[in-house]
Amino acid sequence: MVYGIDRAVAMALVQKHLKQPNMIKHCLASEAVMRALARHLGEDEEQWGLAGLLHDLDAEITGDDLSIHTHQTVKVLNELGVNPTIVDAIAMHNENAHDKQRSTKFHHALAAGETITGLITATALVYPDKKLASVKPKSVRKRIKEKAFAAGANRDIIKECELIGIPLPDFCDICLAAMQGIADDLGL
Repeated sequence: MVYGIDRAVAMALVQKHLKQPNMIKHCLASEAVMRALARHLGEDEEQWGLAGLLHDLDAEITGDDLSIHTHQTVKVLNELGVNPTIVDAIAMHNENAHDKQRSTKFHHALAAGETITGLITATALVYPDKKLASVKPKSVRKRIKEKAFAAGANRDIIKECELIGIPLPDFCDICLAAMQGIADDLGL
């Protein structure tokens, strides 16, 4: 498949558009999660990984305004000639900025996958050593049920994993393992 961008260029874009270290780490975590989900589902790992890495390019300029988040990212990626399937998934990870709803496996995977990264990170940060290696899958599953914990991690979006055929407990396990695999890059 032709992606219209490779990982090195994608990473350079992330570093150009995002200055906050935690935002860059979120994009790296989302990339790892998306690659793991693609492997699990027999999908295109490179395509899904690129979407995870690039999905929040405009997050620092749009802030909390979900009515415009992804618009600038879509513009930048379209100008570069990035594969429209990748751009569409990125656009749809934030339905609030568009007049349509997520409808594909790729859409749901990116929305659920990037959302759970925050919950997993928050789970690691409550451990004394603040390391992903200490986090057990059971802990992530438990934290999903605690609405006040990592309240910004929308549980309804995370549960979209079930729309792509992955039960929530399995989804938690896959995503945690993916993030543990790049723990050094995440500083966790």
